[in-house]
Amino acid sequence: MTAGRREGGFTLLELLVSLAIFAVLSVIAYQGLQTVLDARERIESEAARISTLQALFAIMGRDLEQAVGRPIRDDFGDRQPALRGNGAQLELSRAGRRNPAALPRSHLQRIAYLLTDGQLVRRSWPVLDRPQDSPAQDTVLADGILNLEFRYLDQRRQWQNQWPVPVAQDDAAPARLPRAIEVVLEVEQWGVLRRLFRLPQAIDVESGQNEDQNPP
Repeated sequence: MTAGRREGGFTLLELLVSLAIFAVLSVIAYQGLQTVLDARERIESEAARISTLQALFAIMGRDLEQAVGRPIRDDFGDRQPALRGNGAQLELSRAGRRNPAALPRSHLQRIAYLLTDGQLVRRSWPVLDRPQDSPAQDTVLADGILNLEFRYLDQRRQWQNQWPVPVAQDDAAPARLPRAIEVVLEVEQWGVLRRLFRLPQAIDVESGQNEDQNPP
């Protein structure tokens, strides 16, 4: 065996260089993986946010499409219009209340939309003409809502900031429902979202007469 012949294997220097290269490649690979995971998390978060807002507008649209001209009595026994609202809150009577158990109750329901501590809340009552101890059920539809606004399109196709519209004594009686309602949401990181909902030609459930019809 030749004395100057080198034995197989790595020298310490070669091993240190290999470990340094491996560490650098590992850091690069980890950073790339972390970027992919962060992007995936953001995409999933945005997708969940979109799904929440789509469900919110679907619920709101279903409520408005089933609005009816049924006034109510509030907790103090005062008569309230079928639909009332201002720029920040909306309350209305709607039909189509589900009754899978076939309970002896009305298919009508009173609901409201309002903004509370950055959350858009749908409030509902078990009865239309409610006593003072009638509880309300609140359902949070979305959070991260900075602002909520409503506008109401009247029969003259003029936008109003409240409903019913105040009228002079010599004017005709106001309609129970507007033609359409515009909903404006200001959402965190997304800015302003607008939706326009057309209301049906409402039937006055007390008289059975269409609002567009003239009384006989």
